[in-house]
Amino acid sequence: MAVDLAPYQSLLAPIDTFLGAVTPAAWLAEACRHEQLPILLIDHCNCELKAAQTAIGLVRRYALNNEQGRALLAWIKPYEDTVYRQQPLSATAKNALLAELHPKAGFAHGQALLDKMLRLVKEELHHFEQVLAIMAERGISYGSVSAARYAKGLIQHVRAYEPATLVDKLIIGAFIEARSCERFARLAPLVDEPLGRFYISLLRSEARHYQDYLALAEQVADGDISERVAFFRTKEAALIQAPDPQFRFHSGAPQA
Repeated sequence: MAVDLAPYQSLLAPIDTFLGAVTPAAWLAEACRHEQLPILLIDHCNCELKAAQTAIGLVRRYALNNEQGRALLAWIKPYEDTVYRQQPLSATAKNALLAELHPKAGFAHGQALLDKMLRLVKEELHHFEQVLAIMAERGISYGSVSAARYAKGLIQHVRAYEPATLVDKLIIGAFIEARSCERFARLAPLVDEPLGRFYISLLRSEARHYQDYLALAEQVADGDISERVAFFRTKEAALIQAPDPQFRFHSGAPQA
């Protein structure tokens, strides 16, 4: 039985408004091909890790001193070892942040950034574990998959002076999380029921992540960010709609 998206329409409507384009039907068709399932799941794993790495990078740069930053690196290292060194993820290493962190002085938004990003990291790493478990159930081994052009295509437009750099990175984070939520929702009714239900289970956290990133961008900018949001909306939509030679979770329309 196909999953029901009706209970989530109030959550998804603002995301569809925020994004400048829907996922192309051709991408959805490609994602539903059985032979693409390993790449879809492996790249989903990669995206969860990258989301956690990005959040940790922001916290280390803006909110923590070097010593506390090293605690975050230790937290994520077992997950990086799984991806980059093909080492099994041990139960004792899962989501084990062992330090109590406090923002350094000199950045007014340090506590807000710390609170929102640490919650995001914890959830992204949990999602990583869930995808790994799904892969194991389906006999899919973790393999190396190159990154999509998507994130680089957005990051290249980040301004090179503060606080504009941070504002742009936070806006990009909002678009990435919103796009992930939109794709999970559109994929859920099309894939097999267990995988569809898993995708549905991710919608609320992905939607909250997009909202957290956007709220932080507004706080840091201390002013109207609508013009910058509109700029990245156009760039993101172009990446999603343009022909893409490789299939990935955030890739564009499949190239004919």
